[in-house]
Amino acid sequence: MAVLKSAKSVESIKEIGYHNCGQGLYLQVSKQGTKSWLYRYTSPLTRTRREMGLGSFKFVSLAQARQYAIEAKRLVINGKDPIEERKKGQVEAQLKQARNLTFKEIAEACIAAKAPEWKNAKHAQQWHNSLETYAFPILGELPISDINTDLILRVLEPIWITKAETASRVRQRIETIWDYGKARNYVGGENPARLRGHLDKILSKTVKVKRVRHFPALPYNNIGIFLQELRQRNGYSALALEFLILTAARTSEVIDAKWSEINLEKKVWTVPASRMKVGKEHRVPLCKRAIEILSNIPSNRNLEEHVFSGWKQNKGLSNNALLTLVKKMDRSNITVHGFRSTFRDWAAEEAHTFSNETIELALAHTIKNKAEAAYRRGDQLERRRELMAAWDNKTNQNTRSKD
Repeated sequence: MAVLKSAKSVESIKEIGYHNCGQGLYLQVSKQGTKSWLYRYTSPLTRTRREMGLGSFKFVSLAQARQYAIEAKRLVINGKDPIEERKKGQVEAQLKQARNLTFKEIAEACIAAKAPEWKNAKHAQQWHNSLETYAFPILGELPISDINTDLILRVLEPIWITKAETASRVRQRIETIWDYGKARNYVGGENPARLRGHLDKILSKTVKVKRVRHFPALPYNNIGIFLQELRQRNGYSALALEFLILTAARTSEVIDAKWSEINLEKKVWTVPASRMKVGKEHRVPLCKRAIEILSNIPSNRNLEEHVFSGWKQNKGLSNNALLTLVKKMDRSNITVHGFRSTFRDWAAEEAHTFSNETIELALAHTIKNKAEAAYRRGDQLERRRELMAAWDNKTNQNTRSKD
């Protein structure tokens, strides 16, 4: 077989098959008449004959094809297989491209990968919400390989004290996303969002995330269904329980409430210090539904009269009245006090526009942490009114969690 040496001879060839162009370079003509370049060689790794495509005749000239063949032959002489080396180059190019993926792109992939393992489908939305609010504005468009400790601190420091629980969740989610990226070879090195042995050396150790659930609680995405069932029941116990849920108050605060504490015009319930666990007067902003409950209670509004009357004259409901009602509703797996945890969980996951301080004030919690207590200014009544209005809206969403 004659060796094709000129571009003109290559151009004119039409016979189907392989045509030798020298130095292991061949022009292949297919049955359809298309032409392409091949380099034929014996692999120095497997000692088998192989063919490596060098491109279409339409786009690669004879001179270019010869140059490609020379480069491939040089690899063979050096004990390397050109096809395997090409694959390695493609993998490296893919990894390089992957390392340029943004934090947001990897976060989306991570959430999609983890979603099947979450029992509650809303977890994905909760991840999105917290990341959109706090992480993406700073990290979202950056390649994950560019993210360092300083950038993580820019996300966390503004909320580490004022929104401690939210900050903890955000940090954990960033750490998980980074670990996912590392497992996929999108990034390497130490995780800059790791707390133990890293961020705990920088961020205040006195700020502890307060996640207390001493009592079995209803998942907050079930609260709408629960209240829908509760509103089918009559009596002061049902009204008191709904009022307790809407105000995030303690049982004793509700069952001992008197009309002297209620100001319907200002929409405020003022619990005296003598009845508060922390020994300090607590003003509770009343949402629309709480006002409706109070307005519809048949009463002479005697100032010393209990708002939610019991069976005995001049007495409020018993300590067990609300718990008994919950059990009658076939909810023996939850407690009345647990509704405060339900409110707290909702606030941490969905009420991102409210600070941790505002949420703690709504629960009438004391701030043991001196650093966080220094941020407290007044009782934030109007800000808490907005929070409780948002909670009121949540309780009217008749959605059920899969938990």
